[in-house]
Amino acid sequence: MTDVLERIAAYKREDVAARKAAASQDAIEALARAASAPRGFRDALDRTVEETGRPALIAEIKKASPSKGLIRADFDPTALALSYEAGGAACLSVLTDGPSFQGDDAYLGQARSAVALPCLRKDFLVDPWQVAESRALGADCILIILAMVDDALAAELLSEAERFGMDALIETHDEGEMARACALGGDLVGVNNRSLRTFEVDLEVTERLSMLSPVRALLVAESGIFTSEDVERVSAAHAQAILVGESLMRQDDVEAATRRLLAA
Repeated sequence: MTDVLERIAAYKREDVAARKAAASQDAIEALARAASAPRGFRDALDRTVEETGRPALIAEIKKASPSKGLIRADFDPTALALSYEAGGAACLSVLTDGPSFQGDDAYLGQARSAVALPCLRKDFLVDPWQVAESRALGADCILIILAMVDDALAAELLSEAERFGMDALIETHDEGEMARACALGGDLVGVNNRSLRTFEVDLEVTERLSMLSPVRALLVAESGIFTSEDVERVSAAHAQAILVGESLMRQDDVEAATRRLLAA
């Protein structure tokens, strides 16, 4: 694990411990069961690919990041969700981590209640308790970052997601992590083109790792996608979905920018 992830994992464990002290497993599961039914994240991606013949867009609602700082000062999760939906996004990704991304749990509910799109809770999961919490917050999908968790915890997170009827995006960065994703058996695998050490992005990572992805999995290219040419490039590498945040969040007209990205 890199220094950045070590730091994030450390504060996230402290945060989760405090949350668990405030809400027992039974309590958080009751809230999860009471939440509106999952919308089917993977199903929405599949439908879009089938209907358009192009990669489906997971549009990200992200105020800031550790590598870029503040990305969007005029930040309204509800308005952004509506713009993304109108622009043709298949799903949303909503940052809820506060210390590194200026996210908030409330952003997920605000975005999801405004649209019909399934939503990924973009956060750092280090404890199975967070899966039930994610469902209670309205998430339809969770993120499992293999660079942050071992195989036993990854399998437990995946199992919990399945128990609550949610999808799980398994994120990889290199060949070793892709091999681990294959062994886990997930059907939604992401390739993050951003180096965890340098923060530089290179679409060649998707091109390289796509050849190793599980046959039954839908492949998601993450980070470094700014133009329709970038979309074509990762599509040629067999990515069936793209996760895009920064390049859209920096635009004045998010709906128009979303349409341009998907145009070809």
